[in-house]
Amino acid sequence: MAYSMGPLSRNFVERACETHAQYNYIDPSHYGSYSVKRGLRNADNTGVLAGFTRIGSVQGAVVQDGVRLPVEGRLFYRGIDVVDLIGGFSAEDRFGFEETCYLLLFGYLPTASQLEEFKQVIEEMRALPDNFFEDMILKAPSPDVMNKLARGILALYSYDETPDAIDLGSLLRQSIGLIARVPVIVAHAYSVKRHYYDHESLVLHYPEAGLSTSENFLRSVRPNRQYTKEEAQLLDICLVLHAEHGGGNNSAFSCRVLTSSGTDTYAALSAAVGSLKGPKHGGANNKVMAMFGEIREHVKDWKDDDEVSAYLAKIIRKEAGDGSGLIYGMGHAVYTLSDPRAVLLKKYAKQLAPKHGMLDEFLLMESIERLTPKVFAEVKGSVKRISANVDMYVGLVYQMLDIPKDLCTPIFAIARTSGWCAHRIEEALTGGRIIRPAYRSVAEEQPFVPLNERG
Repeated sequence: MAYSMGPLSRNFVERACETHAQYNYIDPSHYGSYSVKRGLRNADNTGVLAGFTRIGSVQGAVVQDGVRLPVEGRLFYRGIDVVDLIGGFSAEDRFGFEETCYLLLFGYLPTASQLEEFKQVIEEMRALPDNFFEDMILKAPSPDVMNKLARGILALYSYDETPDAIDLGSLLRQSIGLIARVPVIVAHAYSVKRHYYDHESLVLHYPEAGLSTSENFLRSVRPNRQYTKEEAQLLDICLVLHAEHGGGNNSAFSCRVLTSSGTDTYAALSAAVGSLKGPKHGGANNKVMAMFGEIREHVKDWKDDDEVSAYLAKIIRKEAGDGSGLIYGMGHAVYTLSDPRAVLLKKYAKQLAPKHGMLDEFLLMESIERLTPKVFAEVKGSVKRISANVDMYVGLVYQMLDIPKDLCTPIFAIARTSGWCAHRIEEALTGGRIIRPAYRSVAEEQPFVPLNERG
């Protein structure tokens, strides 16, 4: 049962809100006056350089003669273009997520025997500790799987004989254990959520030997345990595309910040999960689908560009949507002309749409992608380049795979665990200093007033 505030607590909070702004306002002009890099972004929208990494690279522009020029986006895992990585294992009709995890953790592509051994290790480590499900997942069910995942990861600390060890062997053991167990925790947490909040039967399916991560996950979250090879391979590709995105993204940076303090692996990873949940990060895929549903409902003719554009303008003017003024799924902090993940997912969505009777939905989303830059420029007077990001089409792909929206962001977390772990290891072994940026105080000095003299 959820806790609730009594009348005294409620009145106190309401009165506190009324006076809060008076004592806590910060003038936005200070950011320019003091050259503060808001969001750790430079004036040209590039990220503030905070360190070095050999794990991932995100490219959206090049600098020529001192001028930053937009280019088609590229994403590299350990120096390998993700498009080539996916093309390589897909051409051999193989699942690629486990191979990607190996690449991210160790820095090189495994041989056939190394890959097979790694898969066996993951398989061996999938089992949750005794009574973990009953004590840590079934009790205190959560309406949001991400919060349950964060709690589950933190709870694994209690089952580790040396949870605070930071030698390489311990870090690798913990990392592989998390890569193996996070999908199981997500699947079980979702089953419990369905039971307690959606009033469905509680059905648990345990991992099966010999199956890939994507196969086991689909088998675990579907009551009938049925899936096709095509579905599993597409989910596998989604996992690969979400596995890593450089050290500067919010969740990976959160993981590195906590790691720099010397804390344990489970605390660092649970913080990354909390970051990813946010609608400005991994939670954006659900925001895209909510926005898309609203557009489908309010736009009568999906093929009428003028009608679609008019509704997009209402969203940007904060007259529709969630009031943020954002077209979710459009724009990215690094990519300019294109997001390679969105390009790939759009290709698969286009292939799947006719098979699932969703061609009209796909064409509407394509129209949103095509029309948003022009509408944004007209409403905002902005010349900033805007292209679709990974969240634009991933929700539609998951819908075609019959994956519930409750699992969209948790699947992102399943994939990104490998990238987070790689960044934790790199930070622990090469960082050396606690990450501590500065904040300039703009509070005015004031005297202490005795309690009996306060108005």
